Amino acid sequence: MTAPPFPVLRLKPKADARRIRHGHPWAWADDLVLDRRAKAVPAGALALLHDANREPLGIGVASVGARIGLRILDRNPDATIDRAWLAAKVDRALSLRTALYDAPFYRLIHAEGDGLPGLIVDRFGETLVMQPNAIWLEERLADLTDILIEATGCTTLIKNGTSRARAQEGLEEDMAVLAGTAPDGPIPVPMTGATYMADVMGGQKTGLFYDQRPNHAFAAGLAEGARVLDVFSHVGGFALAALAAGARDALAVDASGPALELATSGAGAMGMEDRFATRVGDAFATMEALAAEGAEFDLVVADPPAFAPSKPALDNGLRAYERVARLAAPLVADGGTLVLCSCSHAADVAKFRASCLRGIGRAGRDPRILHTGFAGPDHPVHPSLSDTGYLKAIAFRL
Repeated sequence: MTAPPFPVLRLKPKADARRIRHGHPWAWADDLVLDRRAKAVPAGALALLHDANREPLGIGVASVGARIGLRILDRNPDATIDRAWLAAKVDRALSLRTALYDAPFYRLIHAEGDGLPGLIVDRFGETLVMQPNAIWLEERLADLTDILIEATGCTTLIKNGTSRARAQEGLEEDMAVLAGTAPDGPIPVPMTGATYMADVMGGQKTGLFYDQRPNHAFAAGLAEGARVLDVFSHVGGFALAALAAGARDALAVDASGPALELATSGAGAMGMEDRFATRVGDAFATMEALAAEGAEFDLVVADPPAFAPSKPALDNGLRAYERVARLAAPLVADGGTLVLCSCSHAADVAKFRASCLRGIGRAGRDPRILHTGFAGPDHPVHPSLSDTGYLKAIAFRL
């Protein structure tokens, strides 16, 4: 009997193999038989996954020393995970985006949502920004670079290796231009009628958040003639979309001065700088100050960072979302709209909504839910992984 071409990781008898058979792409390390041979499998190596009866479940990437012991790449245990396999995944992802969007500005690869665990790729016209957040990708960078450039026809590919996820894989931070030349300034991105400035070399993550696109559009639909407040604005996400839709004026609040400078540049590119203002500062303190000033807005949006990125942070995160709602609600004019957002993996939509309602209630306002939004379709959700459906946006009429 010949040995299998890859090491085999086997589930314990009490592990739930049905969960994986029914579509979940992860095997927990605690569910694996970690004998001497299993412990010797290097992180990032390809391995076969068997159930307790030694029936194959698929082929994936091992990381037995981590919480997730194996990420399934293909449910066919005989699949060849090579350059052609990678190219087919990229081609499938690209065909979806080109069907969805007329312009080349979108998330091209959304990790497990596109069957490529740990890989994020955003497209900014002729420039791609890649976040390879897993060791198996780091070992295939040359192939990935060639495949992405070949498939898209882009001229530049930037590797942004600065995410927290890389540290969990034992990877160093790294920023590099893998193809072409780095842009000499922010890239103008047309989206939802607005123009955003993406700093792909020095901004947050890949330089722009595409996930909020449909929620920008919903809020913009309520913005004609409105006074708009955009808290945790980053590069002007909701504020610029509202101005493009005819808002009377917009105020963007963020702790990052450079992000607000990019937002101001976007407003200038739209010819709307005279209707756009910014405040640099802590969002909570700024909302309190605005209330003390008697400020009032027809549309208020708060899109904070992930207050609950993990289960241990959930309780504190939910209290933070409640506080955002409590401080934002008094700033909304009677009959106006409050949009509250969460990008926390650990806070599902029900928990997030409950926190928002507690905060709005504590502010003495009477809400009605108008809309619940999620990330756009360029962020496909793996049905077994709530992490790929992290974004929530709830609109309340007060």
